[in-house]
Amino acid sequence: MTGRSTERAATHTAALSPLLKQATPVLAARGEGVHIWDEDGRRYLDFTAGIGVTSTGHCHPRIVAAAQQQVGTLIHGQYTTVMHRPLLDLVERLGEVLPDGLDSLFFVNSGSEAVEASVRLARQATGRQNIVSFHGGFHGRTFGAASLTTSGVKIRAGIGPLMGGQVTAPFPAPYRLSRYGMSPENTEAATDFALGELDFLLQTVTAPDDTAAFIVEPVLGEGGYIPANEAFLTGLRERADRHGILLILDEVQTGVGRTGRFWGHEHFTGGLGGRRLADVLITAKGLASGFPLSAIAAPRELMERAWPGSQGGTYGGNAVACAAALATLDVVRDEKLVENSAERGAELLAGLRRVAAARALPGEVRGLGLMAATEFSHGDGSPDTAAAARAQAAASERGLLLLTCGPAGNVVRMIPPLVVTAEQVEEALGIWADAVAAAG
Repeated sequence: MTGRSTERAATHTAALSPLLKQATPVLAARGEGVHIWDEDGRRYLDFTAGIGVTSTGHCHPRIVAAAQQQVGTLIHGQYTTVMHRPLLDLVERLGEVLPDGLDSLFFVNSGSEAVEASVRLARQATGRQNIVSFHGGFHGRTFGAASLTTSGVKIRAGIGPLMGGQVTAPFPAPYRLSRYGMSPENTEAATDFALGELDFLLQTVTAPDDTAAFIVEPVLGEGGYIPANEAFLTGLRERADRHGILLILDEVQTGVGRTGRFWGHEHFTGGLGGRRLADVLITAKGLASGFPLSAIAAPRELMERAWPGSQGGTYGGNAVACAAALATLDVVRDEKLVENSAERGAELLAGLRRVAAARALPGEVRGLGLMAATEFSHGDGSPDTAAAARAQAAASERGLLLLTCGPAGNVVRMIPPLVVTAEQVEEALGIWADAVAAAG
């Protein structure tokens, strides 16, 4: 190496983008189950799960073994060039847990990609251009997905013009609507408002014959952990049927047991008389326990209406990710993690409500299964972002890792791995109570 190149190496260094702000100060060295250890050996309860990704916990032995075996056999076989057994087996296994009729799948890497693929499918299959998403929904950061996202302006700001044909309709959020005179407990009134405004939207903004699809999360994720309800989702299905519109369920965060059912929307299908809710279902996050993998499922006759060459991708259906997903589905079944999510989630929500009541917190505790959150508000119902940030930071200092969400960042959410125990939930609640007290 010359003197000039040595000097260049010494003076030119690279660093992560300054926009990549950490939610916690932890430099993780290893993880196991619901715990992370930093490089100094301090243990933390990880109730972030990689934003809901490590569904079976950190480094579950069966996931590790499956990935290690696959790495030594075939790391990648691009699935429109060659086929491989882990992908075929995964299609078969997902067929066992998907709603009846969603019998055709393809795979990409992330939730954003899956969302954009579903939009492409909907537009090509219907010959229509407009997509209706719902206020507070998060569907991704790529351009098409960001165009559908209204969980916060940070996803959309400064990059316009965004994808055309996107229209936003209200989501039934009783607590938010209480600032306009509705009761925060009146889900029925919030639902009537949301569906009525959707009908008005179809009369004034996007004609039904121009509307390809509705896309909705069964529980708003980044938008504040606000569950939908049966009347709302049934209402979407009825309008989709009436107008020939497709209904896309974004189960990126709610799927694979996160809400106490295998799919989040299963909480809300009682009024359908056995009919399927979704025309298209998207899953990602918890599907492969931390490996990048997402899937789009639809009826074969709908999938066949996509145009040739419109589905694919270099890394989609990666063999190692598929092997990890197969092991994840095995663990979820064998360790009864869907049932555990329901039971531990009920304990977690009850505990969060006790903490909120003890501190007389203005705001709301809500969620479904192991998607649990506390919204911090001022006495007038306006967001108290500073209090949420103080509580989240105080929890991290005490060994409990949490994240915030909501348009104003005033919602603190808990997303533990599905393997969390009752004792770990109780430990987390004790830390949370101390953190809320310290936050003032």
